[in-house]
This record gives sequence, structure tokens and C-alpha cells, in this order.
Amino acid sequence: MTSLSRLKRFLCLALLFSIPLTAFADLPEGFVYLKNVDATIETDVRYATSSNFVGKKVDGYQAKKIILTRRAAEALKKVQADLKTQGYALKVFDAYRPQRAVNHFMRWVRDRNDQKTKSKYYPDIEKSTLAGGGYISGRSSHSRGSTVDLTLVKLGKGEVDMGTKFDYFGPESSHNSSQVTPAQRANRQRLRSAMSRGGFASYHKEWWHYSLRNTPFSQAFDFPVK
Repeated sequence: MTSLSRLKRFLCLALLFSIPLTAFADLPEGFVYLKNVDATIETDVRYATSSNFVGKKVDGYQAKKIILTRRAAEALKKVQADLKTQGYALKVFDAYRPQRAVNHFMRWVRDRNDQKTKSKYYPDIEKSTLAGGGYISGRSSHSRGSTVDLTLVKLGKGEVDMGTKFDYFGPESSHNSSQVTPAQRANRQRLRSAMSRGGFASYHKEWWHYSLRNTPFSQAFDFPVK
């Protein structure tokens, strides 16, 4: 069967069964859209908007889509099922991140004149220290497709209080920070415990950041999120 014939067959199936055409989007082998694995997981793709620490849409984010390796998406689906038994669920802010987005972050760090998001995202840290302080790097595990940034939601009630916002750069964002309340630390621990049971490892400086322990890829990818 030729490539054209396969495409025609996919289009016919999509029309026949009302399957979204995005389900057949051209992703590298081993990658999937999270919504096609578990549509119950909420998403809020900040880097496809201006609501992020850069203050503008980030290079490589052409759509508000969450992409992961299939292995990571299936693992996240199990975490979601686990949390639902406790009355909670997941909301994902970011997952696969193109290398061009990582490069954009590095250009932003080097631009010392751009401080418009400082009060909201790094009020007590100098921008010049973000790259060497464990927050921003020229290489990111996100670009390998099995790392996620996420939070908890209470079913029927919205996001739980984690003590800081997503992408807040400072010691308050570390898992066991003494600068947040016991209830906020407990919320972080609930997320960390569920993610650990699902096969994900946490990052000590960012309560929202998790990487699949058994990741299928070691190289960075740069295809756009679309």
C-alpha cells in the first residue's frame, strides 16, 4: 500500500468513526498526544501562551497540546487512575519540550534587560543565576519526551494549594521547603507519592517536575508541538 493510499484510508476511518484527525498527526515513532491515551487528565499548556516566565509564546509551541513518549503517557494514565481513588486528578503544564524552546529559554536568561516577569516568577533571585542555579539549562530532560510538569486538582474543586505557582524559581518550590505550610507540603507529598508509584522520579528543586525512570530515549528531539 502506498503512502497516499494509507492516508486516504486513515481519512476514511476518521470520517466513519468521527476520530479527530489530530490522532493521526505526524509524530515520531514512540510519541503520542496525551489526550489520546487519557483524555481525563487536564492540561494547561503555558508555553503556548504568554502566561509563563518568558512572558511570551515560546519557540516550538504551535498549539496547546501535550506530547509524551507512549511509555510515559501510559505511566501517567496509571497515576491518574490511582489519584482518582483518592479524590484527586492531574493537571499537566508541560511535557515534551522542543530543543528550540530550551534555546529560547537560554536566550531569555542572557537578556538581562528583560525583567518584566521578575516579580511574579523569580522575585528573590537574580536572573543571571537561573541558568547555574538548577532552574534553567541548555539541555532539558523534557526534550527526551518522558518528563512532565504538573500539579494536583481536587475532583470538582480545582487545583490544590502547592505553596507556589508552577515555574516559581526560588527555595519555596523545593519539595520539603520550610517556607510553605504543612498542608502545602502534604499536597506536594501526595503528588510525589503517586508519581513515584507510577514510575516517575521527582526533582528536588521543583515540586512540579517529574521524569519517567525507565525513559525510552536518551537524545533530545526538536519537532514542534502542533
